[in-house]
Amino acid sequence: MGEIVNKVASSGLITIDLQDYYDKGERVVLDVKDNLFMGMVLKEKDFRAFVKETNWEEYQGKNVAIVCSADAVIPTWAYMLLASALEPFANMFVFGNENALEQALYQEKLNKLDVSGFNDARVVVKGCGDLPVPTFAYTELVRKLKPVVRSIMYGEPCSTVPVYKKKVARKG
Repeated sequence: MGEIVNKVASSGLITIDLQDYYDKGERVVLDVKDNLFMGMVLKEKDFRAFVKETNWEEYQGKNVAIVCSADAVIPTWAYMLLASALEPFANMFVFGNENALEQALYQEKLNKLDVSGFNDARVVVKGCGDLPVPTFAYTELVRKLKPVVRSIMYGEPCSTVPVYKKKVARKG
C-alpha cells in the first residue's frame, strides 16, 4: 500500500465560499401599505407625522427592504423620506423586496473583493451551504474573477462543474 495523498489539497485550487460574504445583520421589511388611508391613498400630512413620530433607532444596524405590498401609487418623495429617516441608523436599506436587499448586501461585499490575489488562479466557487446565497452573487463573482483567473469551477474541489477556462494562446 502506498502513501495516501490528498490530491485536492495539493491541487493549488482556491475555494471561495460565498457564505463568507453573507451579512449576518437582521433583515426587516418596512411596508408603506401600513400608512395608506383606506388601504389605497397616501396622505402627505399623515405620512410625514408617521415619519416624525417613528423611533428610527429601532432600525439601528438592521438591513431594511422598503416596499409597498398594496396596489397603490406611492409618490417617490415618500420613499425618499423613509430613506432620509433610516440613513443614520440602518446598516443597509433598499427600495425593493427581500431579494433586492440580499442582492444589495452581496453587491456591497463583492465590490470590496480584491481580485488581485486571484491572478492566474484556479478557483472553485463552493455551491452548497446553510445560508441563502442569491444567484446574483454567483454571477457577480464570475464577472469580477473572469478577467484575472485561469479557471472557475462550481461545486466542491472533489466534484466540480467547469464554468470558465482561460484560452491559452497557441505557439507557432
